[in-house]
Amino acid sequence: MAMDRDQVLRDAAALLSRKSTATMDEVARAAGIGRATLHRHFAGRDALVRALEDLGIREFEVAFDNARLDEGTAVEALRRLVAEAEPNAQLLAFLVTENQLFEGDEVNEGWARLDARVIALFRRGQEEGDIRIDLSPAWLTEALYGLIGSCAWAVIDGRVAAKDFQYMIIELLLGGARRSVEK
Repeated sequence: MAMDRDQVLRDAAALLSRKSTATMDEVARAAGIGRATLHRHFAGRDALVRALEDLGIREFEVAFDNARLDEGTAVEALRRLVAEAEPNAQLLAFLVTENQLFEGDEVNEGWARLDARVIALFRRGQEEGDIRIDLSPAWLTEALYGLIGSCAWAVIDGRVAAKDFQYMIIELLLGGARRSVEK
């Protein structure tokens, strides 16, 4: 029976999203294949993580396309983006904590493509007057990724309800943590 590489990667992502220190043996078991088969396709953990990075970037590019970032207001597009990113939030949570992906000269150019799209969205929101201008679009992009990843971890751990994923991210990102007090 032929191995479905993308399914193995999805199984690996599901495991590594819950247990980032999982061994290659554990990944093979989670994917329902033997360790030797896993090693034939991914020479080691680094190769597996790089393949997961490629999958993640592809998945997020599709999510960004589906979110139609150029339609409607920037805030509406941001809401759609969070909704489209939710199914792969655990993968993003894993990837953004993998330092090896962001060190040295070989950073995948896909991250720059994704960043540019989100930065442009935040910049548009600032120009529309809906997003505060005292925070740079680059920082807002990092904050968005961080919130998606943190919320994914909180859902995995059962600390927050999955049904609140989109609400919590959007409200904290756009509204901040400060309680508004009417005077």
